[in-house]
Amino acid sequence: MSEERNTKQDTPAIASQANFDLATGSQVAVSLETSLFTHCPSEGPTEASIILAMRTTRFCTVSILSFAFLFNAVLLAQTADADPLAPTQGTKSAAEIDHEWQAAVAKYDGARAALLREVDRQDNDGPYRADWETLRKFEIPQWYKDAKFGIFIHWGVFAVPGAMNEWYPRNMYRKSDPAFQEHLKRYGAQDKFGYKDLVPLFKAEKWDPADWARLFKQAGARYVVPVAEHHDGFSMYDSGLSDWTAVKMGPKRDVIGELAKAVRAEGLHFGVSSHRAEHGFFFDGGRTIRSDVNDPKYASLYGPAHAWLTDPAQPVANDWTYVSPEYANDWLARATEIVQKYQPEVMYFDWWIGQPNFRPNVTKFAAFYYNYSAQHGIAGVINMKDYSLDWQAGARDFERGMKEGIEAEHWQTDTSISNISWGYVEHDQFKTPEFIVHQLIDIVSKNGNLLLNIGPRPDGTIPDEVRNALLEIGGWLKQNGEAIYDTTPWTVYGEGPTKIQPGFGHDQDTKPYTAEDFRFTRKGNVLYAIEMAWPVNGRVGIHALGAAQQAKGLQIKNIELIGSGEKVEWHQSDDGVQMQLPASTPGKYAYVLKVTLGQ
Repeated sequence: MSEERNTKQDTPAIASQANFDLATGSQVAVSLETSLFTHCPSEGPTEASIILAMRTTRFCTVSILSFAFLFNAVLLAQTADADPLAPTQGTKSAAEIDHEWQAAVAKYDGARAALLREVDRQDNDGPYRADWETLRKFEIPQWYKDAKFGIFIHWGVFAVPGAMNEWYPRNMYRKSDPAFQEHLKRYGAQDKFGYKDLVPLFKAEKWDPADWARLFKQAGARYVVPVAEHHDGFSMYDSGLSDWTAVKMGPKRDVIGELAKAVRAEGLHFGVSSHRAEHGFFFDGGRTIRSDVNDPKYASLYGPAHAWLTDPAQPVANDWTYVSPEYANDWLARATEIVQKYQPEVMYFDWWIGQPNFRPNVTKFAAFYYNYSAQHGIAGVINMKDYSLDWQAGARDFERGMKEGIEAEHWQTDTSISNISWGYVEHDQFKTPEFIVHQLIDIVSKNGNLLLNIGPRPDGTIPDEVRNALLEIGGWLKQNGEAIYDTTPWTVYGEGPTKIQPGFGHDQDTKPYTAEDFRFTRKGNVLYAIEMAWPVNGRVGIHALGAAQQAKGLQIKNIELIGSGEKVEWHQSDDGVQMQLPASTPGKYAYVLKVTLGQ
């Protein structure tokens, strides 16, 4: 208050000291600026320090105008410096925003450059090159085709709130999303408690990777794919390119490294998933409000947070979001680092690597990964969505999607055991074991794999509902797995009245199967006919096995019901095979008829 009053009293006296020598105006303006920063306090220029500077400076009419401009500019700069949390959308260009991110991660420039050099070297050392002519020669490894069932894991800081879904980190900064109000209610305003403040709460204090690996094996999974880094930018591995890692913060453990060791100890294949590409826009909502996303101090976590310029009606190839060459190179370096440190047999990428600015580096990575795998004895495969890679250069993945018929090239569905989220949320809703078993059977009959996701709690425990469901699936596979593992599709995938709805997000839309629904797989001279429900009277008819139908030319020698010691009575006609099943059911969910064929 006193400082403000003294300033007002001094203003007329200062004006009377003006020297209106136009010839020296520019020099005086420079003198004013020099004097200003000589007299300003350490925390920045104030109105009083500007006045003091003027007292020691002779200035003219031109310098008065210069002073007015400088005065406003300094006060605006001071305001911005004093409020680094202020909204930045529309006040900073995309290049300025990206430069802040680049400055925040500059200390890793050397390590990043070394990894990129290794990519360039490896791209020219092996059977592949960074062009699609050679990458199209890739063949999906046999182990992956035979595995059929894998476990996907979304675990990270986003599990701490246990709310909404794994996009909570993004949506907590978007006023239009329920997560915004949820965050206010739980933690307070986003400029007081941001996503970074959840990191210390992610402790994983009860996590036992060996227990997880045992459970996954008991569930019948053949491969495991944890998310190494989700869109939130927090690395669950020992990254040498970031401060924000599970090794340096939170759990203080190399989650990916420890899990890789435990999974491989159980004889399972190990892969990793990277969702780093999407990080470039993920926190853009934070730039529209007062939040810590705007503070350059935290740019190394929140990333550039560029505005996401997408049209839901358009494919990602038509996305216009700003992606700098530096960010695309950082993506490539991080993916390369994961391969070198953990040697995954699966490299899963989310959909945004199909964004146009990533394509050159995606090509480089594919050549690097496949050449590296060849030299290190790794039978590796890249999982891709949409058309982010040439379809001949990896295994296509359809998120929460199913196929209508048999696909010529091997493919994969990834879906979550939760109907709400990929990560942990409180009061979740889960798919039943029966639903998942049926989904697995349908996918395998059409030449695909099922990658089933789980979301552990922030303390590292797996919810009981999830654990029990996995054990139920494992129990079915223990008895009937010969009809799933190491099989190939038959001439037709199946028969029956129940049809699936193909496309993204429709995996839950399939109606309950009936006793007339069958799915077929084959292994050598055995054809497996999997009945999706138990017939009420035990009588079964399979049209496709008729002597004049799809089974034409095949000699059926015997039919048995797996899990049952009782004999199956059967008779083949041109129109189909009629069977009388035993009175008791050998298990639940689905029932496998093993049809042995003559040579």
